[in-house]
Amino acid sequence: MRGMGTRTVDETEANVKTEEEPVDVDATEADEATPQEEAPESRPTFVGQGAGAVVSVALGLVSLTGGWIGTVAAARETLIGQLETSSGASVAKQVQEVYGDAWQTTALWAGLFALLSLVIGVVVLARPAFGVPGEPQPVWIKSVAWAGVALGVIGLLLAVLKYTDVLLGLPSTS
Repeated sequence: MRGMGTRTVDETEANVKTEEEPVDVDATEADEATPQEEAPESRPTFVGQGAGAVVSVALGLVSLTGGWIGTVAAARETLIGQLETSSGASVAKQVQEVYGDAWQTTALWAGLFALLSLVIGVVVLARPAFGVPGEPQPVWIKSVAWAGVALGVIGLLLAVLKYTDVLLGLPSTS
C-alpha cells in the first residue's frame, strides 16, 4: 500500500510531463500564421491578366459576328443614304449611298473590335516581361490571350477585305 505522501515514478513523470507541456498557444499560432498571411501578398494572382485574355477573345468574336453597335451604325448609314439620295439619282449612286456606306460602316466597327482584341491580347502576353519576376504566367491565360490575338488578326483581315469590297463587294449596277 502506498502512503499518502508517496507517489510512484509513473505518476511523478506524468505530472512532470503535464507541467512541462503547457505552451503559449497564441505565440505558436502567430508564428505559424505569419508566413501564411505574407504568401498571398507576395504571389501574383493574375486576375487582371486572365480578365484581359477573356475580354480579348470576346472582342475578337464580336468583330467576327458583328455587334449591336455595328448594326445600329449601319442602319443609321442606310437611313442617311435614303434621305440624302434623290429619287432621280442613278441606280449605282443609290446602291452606294444606301447599301455601300452601311456595309463599310459595319466593316469599320468590326475592324475596331478586331484591333482592340488584338491589342489587348498582345498586352496580356507581353505583361509578364514588365512585371515582377517570379511565378510564370499560367498556361490558360497564355492560351486564351493567343486565341484573342488570332481572332483579332482574322477579324481585322476580314474587316479590311469587306471595307475595300474585295470580300462580298456591292453588285455591279451597269
